Parts: sequence; structure tokens; C-alpha cells
Amino acid sequence: MEFRKLITTFILLIFTITFGTVCYNKIEGIPLFDSFYMTIITISTVGFSEIYPLSKYGRIITIIIISIGIAIGAYTIGTFFRMIVEGEFQKTLGRRRLESQINKLRNHYIICGFGRIGSLICKELYSHNFKFVVIENDPECIERLEMEKYLYITLDATSEETLLKAGIEKAKGIVPAVKSDADNVFITLTAKGLRPDIYILSRSSDEKSEIKLLRAGATKVVTPYLIGGRRMAQALIRPTVVDFIDIAMMNKHLGLVMEETQIKEKSRLAGKSLVENNLRKEFGLIIVAIKKHSGEMIFNPIAEVKLEVNDVIVILGKKEDLLRLNKIV
Repeated sequence: MEFRKLITTFILLIFTITFGTVCYNKIEGIPLFDSFYMTIITISTVGFSEIYPLSKYGRIITIIIISIGIAIGAYTIGTFFRMIVEGEFQKTLGRRRLESQINKLRNHYIICGFGRIGSLICKELYSHNFKFVVIENDPECIERLEMEKYLYITLDATSEETLLKAGIEKAKGIVPAVKSDADNVFITLTAKGLRPDIYILSRSSDEKSEIKLLRAGATKVVTPYLIGGRRMAQALIRPTVVDFIDIAMMNKHLGLVMEETQIKEKSRLAGKSLVENNLRKEFGLIIVAIKKHSGEMIFNPIAEVKLEVNDVIVILGKKEDLLRLNKIV
């Protein structure tokens, strides 16, 4: 806001200088450069004498320029120094830098909401070097976003303009994760209207809202409380299974991870069966599942299953072995 005021006062100042220069030139017949010089010394009130004798009309012009110039000049200087003292310049430049970085994003994710769920999603995406931008307008959440140095936009996520500013046309996916299920439905509808093909992973508070979100166009809906409750129950019923999943999915200290990777067109794995590729012997990896390009999911695939271009394989193994595999996939 202060920056806009400063721009406005600069425009008014330029208008005053132009007004004085033209008036001195046309009414008093003073050469253009001398008219400009006369206007500047008049606005600045430095006390220099008139470089040309002025008529009555010329003096009226001078009075107008002095009256307007002093008011605008004082306001401009005051606004400028207030912005420096309050750090407004730094905020404005920082905001411009953020906008520039957001405009350059490609194949990124848009996270709507930086509450408990949204902040955890951002933390995971950041740890895996995924590009993302957060839409949030809660002042408390914005402070946390600045501390984490995440890219963010302080606007309403349900607005089309906001999603366009977040780069939805170039984004890989969007995650409506605000507190209100109604807002998540609206965000989903808006996103689908702008990008019918975009991947939408939405948060839901209950199963009823989950149905509405799927109808609105969400690709997948996650209900954190439902998943949390089931997980706690499974920890009681099948504790060893839960421990194994924790080790495979979240425990980074042991170096054992479960990952997915897509078979590219020029990959040496394409067109060969699992036994021909010999992934277990060469890399020490376990193929947990294969998602075929058609969408069919094959769990615990047999050795004769052939890998095709665009198939996604789910693998369990050590991180360093997975990195070696990714180089040839």
C-alpha cells in the first residue's frame, strides 16, 4: 500500500514539473530548458532568483507550483523515509522476488492452505526437492511460511485469479488442504475449470465430503482423521506390519526406502521381463508392484512379467541401490 502511495506521489510530482515547464514556456515565452530549470528551483524553494522577469500570470503560475510542489514534495519525502524505517521497501522487494520465482515455476504443486496438513505436505515435498507454491492468507501461517522460506501467495485460494497467479496452467498438481471442506470443493471445481487435466489431491474431513470432492473432480481424496484412526487400530492389530511400513516409508536412518519409478522410452529395462532385467541380483531390490500404463496394478509380480514404456514400478531397497537403478531407468 505504501509503495503504491509513493508511486502516486511521484506521478503527481512529474505532472507538476511538466505543468510548470509548459506554462513558463507558453505563457512567458521562456526557452524549454530554462522553463524546466525555473520549475525545479521553484518546487525546491532553494531561494534562487528568477532567471527571467515574470509577468503577473507568470507569478500566479509560480505560486501554484510552490503550493502544489511543497505539499507533494513533503509527502513524497515523508512516505519514502517511512517506508525505509518500517522496512516497507524490503518487504516490497522481497514480494517482487517471490512473484518472479513463482512465475518461473514449471511442473510444480500448488498447496492450498498451510495448516497442520498443508505444512506437513510442504515439509515432505521440500525434503524430496519437489517444487511447490503455497496459497495462504492467514497472517500467523504467513509468518511460518517466511521462516521456512517457502514460496507463497497471500490471496484467497478459491479465486480463479489466485490459481492463475500460482501457475496452475503450468502446474503438475494441486492440493486443496484448507480447513473447510466446502472451500476444498470450491477450489477443486475452480481448478478443474481452469485445467481439466490437472491432478487434484484433496483433503477431506469426513466420508460425506469425500464423495462430494470426487464428484467435483478430485483425482484422489485423503481423509487424515480416518487414515489416522485406521493406522492406530492397525498398530494394535498388526504391529509388525505397521513397523515394517514405517521403516520402508518414513524411517530414513536405516537407508531402506520404498520408491516408485517410471520406465522411460530409452530405458534398457523396457521390453524385457523381470527375470531378464535381473534387478534383484544386480541391484538388490525387491519389486513390490507394477502399475501398467493401462492402469492395471500387479502386486508381487512374477518373474515373467514384462516391463513396458510408461509402466511404474514400486521398489523396496536401499537408497543407494535405488539411485543406481534410476540412472538406467
